[in-house]
Amino acid sequence: MSLGLARGTAGRRLLLVLLVVAALVVLGAVLAQPSWAAPNPPTPPTTPGAPATPGDTVSVSVNGVNGTPSSSVVVLVAITLLSVAPALLLMMTSFTKIFVVLALSRNALGLQGVPPNQVLAGLALFLSLFVMAPVVSDVNDTGVQPYLNGEMTFSQAVDAGSDPLRDFMLEHTREQDLALLTRAADQPNPATPDDVPITTLIPAFLLSELRSAFIMGFVIFVPFLVIDLVVSAVLMAMGMMMLPPVMVSLPFKILLFVLVDGWGLIVTSLVGSYTGSG
Repeated sequence: MSLGLARGTAGRRLLLVLLVVAALVVLGAVLAQPSWAAPNPPTPPTTPGAPATPGDTVSVSVNGVNGTPSSSVVVLVAITLLSVAPALLLMMTSFTKIFVVLALSRNALGLQGVPPNQVLAGLALFLSLFVMAPVVSDVNDTGVQPYLNGEMTFSQAVDAGSDPLRDFMLEHTREQDLALLTRAADQPNPATPDDVPITTLIPAFLLSELRSAFIMGFVIFVPFLVIDLVVSAVLMAMGMMMLPPVMVSLPFKILLFVLVDGWGLIVTSLVGSYTGSG
């Protein structure tokens, strides 16, 4: 036990000696520094007209070479457009009408999941690109390319590029729908088409597209409804009341749809409703 106490006392003494040596080293370093050293002189302020040396200031250039927008700004604008692309596709193009008509055609056939929604959406997307190709080309020529070439500011490019899209929506929007949205917004009637605000034009265009889609869907439903009625009447006359009429009429509806080239007729009618050829 006495040996353990001796070891503990020796450890404390060694620790005390080390602390004293460290304190002496720190004290010597402080005393070695000259007290008469003057503080660093303040940096004189630069005048507004004086050229700044490299590394003094940090600047962000919005425009690139020859006044064209920098690549970072172009990437930022592109990412922003991609984030709102689904909304623009649904409300300002022919996608909604085409997709609704294709979905109603599938329901008229009595097929619940064939073709699947992904196939209908893909077909509607590419048909929309086909219909909107002239409008997209005009937007690129009047707004996008002048902005990328430095000939327009961003606001000027937006105003110039939105004109072809406005003309497309105005051409396929009913006056009744425009009047309905104008009255709902408690606004005065616009004197010219250019006076129609975009916040009124977009929902009016969407309402017109839905109306046209439901009219086309009704026309598609009628022949298949006749087939269902005929099959139901025949089954009732034969006393087969336990046999579902849909099971019997479905093959005949598919056969009729294939014989008349139904998908081709629907696509031709949809494209022709925008190009004026149908």
